[in-house]
Amino acid sequence: MRPIPVAFHIGPLEVHTYGIGLAVTFWFAYRYFDRRLSARGYRTDWLVGMFVWVIVAAIVGARAAHVLANLGYYTKDPAQILAIWHGGLSSFGGLILAVPTAILYVRRKCPELSTPRALDLVAPVLAAAWSMGRLLGPQLMVAGGGHPTHQWFGMYYATQVGKRIPVPIIQSIEDFSIFLVLVWIERRLDRWPDGSPRTGYPCGAVIGAGMVLWGIERTVDQRLWLSYPGHLGSELVQLAGVALFVAGIAVLVPVRRHWRAWLLAGAPGGRPEVDGPVTAAAGAPEP
Repeated sequence: MRPIPVAFHIGPLEVHTYGIGLAVTFWFAYRYFDRRLSARGYRTDWLVGMFVWVIVAAIVGARAAHVLANLGYYTKDPAQILAIWHGGLSSFGGLILAVPTAILYVRRKCPELSTPRALDLVAPVLAAAWSMGRLLGPQLMVAGGGHPTHQWFGMYYATQVGKRIPVPIIQSIEDFSIFLVLVWIERRLDRWPDGSPRTGYPCGAVIGAGMVLWGIERTVDQRLWLSYPGHLGSELVQLAGVALFVAGIAVLVPVRRHWRAWLLAGAPGGRPEVDGPVTAAAGAPEP
């Protein structure tokens, strides 16, 4: 089986499959986030502007992190630094610039949407977009596979010799699983057991869980299928994955404490009685 073409021609124009995949992924993320905001009563007139800034910040940050992690290669061939159509975008690098950009933009353009609430709403969007992006991005780019393998599931990738572990497909499945978990957590928190809505509750559980799960995924995947001894980029990705996991735990611990305090205070706007009596002696029920 031949590798999937990484580019094709429309007349004299060369079109890179990797770029098309990223464009489709960004469009999907925009539409899905717009739908989630509208369903919860938030205005979305600011969303287009935010996505433009986020896309630029994500690409710049992702490329910069990749180049720094592979500085030896790009020092020898500086012309390749801007050749993003050949692949080479670091997810963590993209997040480092894109997330602060989005937070600042939302605070300015939509102050009624708090940062914790916005992060909870966007977490499933990111997981779903990463799942799609793995298939429409790295799966279709130059050198998109992992370690060599002779197993039946191995695939061929452009510029890589022999069959490779299809890491993008594996990560797509993992990211979609994370998406399902985050949606399940969100739905459980949004409703009391009798189906009535919870309102005014502390936010942060969804994004915290996403950080923990994705940190584990990236660390394990990099360690098992992508890392090479002494490769700085691989070590940095694993370190970033561990840091994201720790940061997620740091988010979840106070969120759990705030939930308990919220329930003990009578859950303003909610119906704590359906979860059972809440007393200082017995403690708050788990949300």
